[in-house]
Amino acid sequence: MYMSSLSPLDGRYLRSTEELRGYFSEEALNKARLTVEIGYLIGLSLESGIKELPKFNQKQIAALWGIVEKFSAKDASAIKAYEKKTNHDVKAVEYFLQEKVKRISGLTKAQPFIHFGLTSEDVNNLAYGILIQDALKDVILPELKRLNSTVAKNAKRWSAVALLSLTHGQPATPTTVGKEFAVFEERLARQLDQLKGFKMQGKFGGAVGNYLAHRSAYPDLKWESFGRTFVRSLGLDPLAITTQINPHDDIAELSHILFRINTIMLDLSRDIWLYISRGVFGQKLKASEVGSSTMPHKVNPIDFENAEGNVGLSNALFAHFAEKLPVSRLQRDLSDSTVQRSIGSAFGYHLLAVTAMMKGLGKISLNRSVIKQELADNPEVLGEAIQTVLRKNGVVDAYEQLKALTRGERIGVEEFIAFVHTLKIKKVDRDHLVEICSNYPQ
Repeated sequence: MYMSSLSPLDGRYLRSTEELRGYFSEEALNKARLTVEIGYLIGLSLESGIKELPKFNQKQIAALWGIVEKFSAKDASAIKAYEKKTNHDVKAVEYFLQEKVKRISGLTKAQPFIHFGLTSEDVNNLAYGILIQDALKDVILPELKRLNSTVAKNAKRWSAVALLSLTHGQPATPTTVGKEFAVFEERLARQLDQLKGFKMQGKFGGAVGNYLAHRSAYPDLKWESFGRTFVRSLGLDPLAITTQINPHDDIAELSHILFRINTIMLDLSRDIWLYISRGVFGQKLKASEVGSSTMPHKVNPIDFENAEGNVGLSNALFAHFAEKLPVSRLQRDLSDSTVQRSIGSAFGYHLLAVTAMMKGLGKISLNRSVIKQELADNPEVLGEAIQTVLRKNGVVDAYEQLKALTRGERIGVEEFIAFVHTLKIKKVDRDHLVEICSNYPQ
């Protein structure tokens, strides 16, 4: 299976993405469809206005939910066998459920009410909603929280370690290693707050969203109220007015949030890659690993490169979902159906990126001697502090003075101190500048 898989998610990266199978596999989808169908059937039985369907007792309800709880690979295969005949996935679930219900005592009259008045999209959108919401809660959010916690620890651990900045690739005002990690911690935290507050929506209302088939059978029943209650029982936000389908604005919204999270990870991956290239970070060695097939000395930043590559694949899919899924011709077309089947792949590549980032962050170590040497080699960055203090003291051409002294020049700390001593500014400010220059690494 490993060597013959079409997708690396089910081959090379099988172990890394395995926990998502319970949410995005075909088996998981059919189990969720059964959850929707059974929940709906039980809900109908509790409606006093539906005389033809007797209210289920607790034993019958337990037996129905047992179909979901005991759902197995064998059951999934049985549904696929039905689908080969019907060429329709949701109808196959309906037929499977009819056979199961036949075996439950006292539910003979319930069979005609399976999938009563529904269109396939009523079942599918709710099933996807359940699965996506559970995957976010059980897998995606915990992993992202773990990643940001690691970033936060680095921000705290290295908060006092001075680091030469590079703006436009050129030496700039010093920062700290911790502060640069804190930037990413805050960015991720903001997006995680949005992800925590996100909720999938649910469409329920028949062929074109107006419960017309339901009303034809039971005109006096308050179907909109029933639908809202049922959708909420699944943990989803009910949509009030729709066509045949959920307009997928929820998936678009989720895709945009995860796209931004992925992009922040991409930015962090590239920055750490560059820090490793500069020697700011080293990487812990593993004796059995090989960095290059021809250059024995290589210790490559492959984890951050893998994160970058998988973020790109994930974002390509999320961008397509956000652009494509909310658009459907008139009351519906089927082009969304085949696209939705790849949602698991987008999450899979995202999870691979997070895993690679965590692995890479676990390997890096700070090279303090390189950091100190970089600062020592670029004392000209002191110019900004000096010209700013000059401005404070009313010197009109402060910037120009420091530009003439430093632009394109390599001057040392002693030259800066000598320059400061010539300045006609408040003694307390001059002494402060001398202290700043004297404490600069040399």
